[in-house]
Amino acid sequence: MRSFNYKQVDQELFTPEIMNLISKIHEYKGKQELFMEAKPDMLEALLEVTKIQSTGSSNRIEGIFTSDARLKDLVYEKAEPFNRYEEQIAGYRDVLNTIHENYNYIKISSNIILQLYRDLYSYHPSSNCGKYKNQDNTIEEINVNGERTIRFKPLSALETPSAMERLCQAYQDAKKEGRIDSLILISKFILDFLCIHPFIDGNGRMSRLLTLLLLYQEDYIVGKYISIEMIIENTKKSYYRSLQQSSQGWHDGRNSLDPFVKYYLSIILKAYKEFSERVEAVEIRGLNKSERVKDLFDKKIGKISKSHIAEIYPDISIPTIEKALSDLLKAGYIRKVGSGRATAYIRKRD
Repeated sequence: MRSFNYKQVDQELFTPEIMNLISKIHEYKGKQELFMEAKPDMLEALLEVTKIQSTGSSNRIEGIFTSDARLKDLVYEKAEPFNRYEEQIAGYRDVLNTIHENYNYIKISSNIILQLYRDLYSYHPSSNCGKYKNQDNTIEEINVNGERTIRFKPLSALETPSAMERLCQAYQDAKKEGRIDSLILISKFILDFLCIHPFIDGNGRMSRLLTLLLLYQEDYIVGKYISIEMIIENTKKSYYRSLQQSSQGWHDGRNSLDPFVKYYLSIILKAYKEFSERVEAVEIRGLNKSERVKDLFDKKIGKISKSHIAEIYPDISIPTIEKALSDLLKAGYIRKVGSGRATAYIRKRD
């Protein structure tokens, strides 16, 4: 039987790299009050865009797609889902909203996870809705030739309910004791959740929703304003590689936590860095909207599209972005590359 002893200090994680990641995240967390003093319209815009990005990215990782326009309408509840993919997207949106609005009142437990899973599939109910898996499952890989190989075999369906109870209790006990940094506890919890793979479907999406829930409860609120799911989508190969490395030997407790914990800490740190950069331009450096567009070209190397600027600064309207780009073009500060939908801009370097 797989045990979950979260009170035990994992010596393998006391490496300079992991300690440095934790230290930097703590430093950014200490600046959160400063971040939250940013202009309310900017934070509100970031929050709304991040909901769209998080819902889209987390579902796309699992091969669940819709158009950008439909995604936006579904997240804003301006449209009803009309196929299975959109039903799953709408379910993710609802659970994400539940976590955003109620994280302080949700104590992680097996029953809570089942309720969140039920809501994830509320638009596409089935016999498995709100229940753990009733048959054994495997995690497979498909190579370029379309051949399937088993990468990992999770716990059996019979073992799963007990394992989930013990997993949640171990997390709560370690959290109450407070000996181990919460960032490590959360990373370990998510790894074990993924290795148990408690559901027939939706395990990856549930893991990302639980990540946000646990981070918010420990006052790491960056996921509200920068999409952690999008960062995972953009580093999907690293995500799967770290998961594969840390799941080897998991059943008998011989697995290495290092790859997955390192990966998870790195994406949280990246989210904080992005949040800090966006707030700093407004609050500390006092840049106006046009100056912030120019500042983006100063910081970024390579092509930048109008849509990318709108993603980075959702509080800046498209007409304002277009005006800023036009002024920078006239001044010879940037040049235009591509045409049509592929249009982008690049800074003229000395």
